[in-house]
Amino acid sequence: MKKILFCLIVIFSFLNCNQQIPSTTSNEIEGTWKMVYAEIFENDTIKSKDLSNTSFIKIINKTHFSFFNQENSGNRNFYSGAGSYVLEGGNYKETLNFTTIESFKNHEFSFNVKIKGDTLIQTGIEKISGAGVNRYITEKYIKLNE
Repeated sequence: MKKILFCLIVIFSFLNCNQQIPSTTSNEIEGTWKMVYAEIFENDTIKSKDLSNTSFIKIINKTHFSFFNQENSGNRNFYSGAGSYVLEGGNYKETLNFTTIESFKNHEFSFNVKIKGDTLIQTGIEKISGAGVNRYITEKYIKLNE
């Protein structure tokens, strides 16, 4: 009986060694995110972005990001952008390659990102001297079901 049990264990172990373990993405940042909170600190003033009438979506894949902002009714105040990014630990650097704002084009933005459950928190300085932009931002996003 012990020999049969031993043989079954050996066969079972051998079969398990040949099975491929499904891979999972180690990059938690990939996905579609909806902004739920945004705060801007600029010129000694803190402003919260009013998201009650607008939707801001950010899509991130392995190498690129894009974002879209549009009012919930109508098509006023639509803006978008896209580009590449690099993520090293919590350091997230976007290069905005596509935008209608010329002074922002090809600019690099460095942020700190944290993911807690289904929430992405992005903080950092947006500074573009040529456009007179110098502000600290905090943005929170919820991951949408895919």
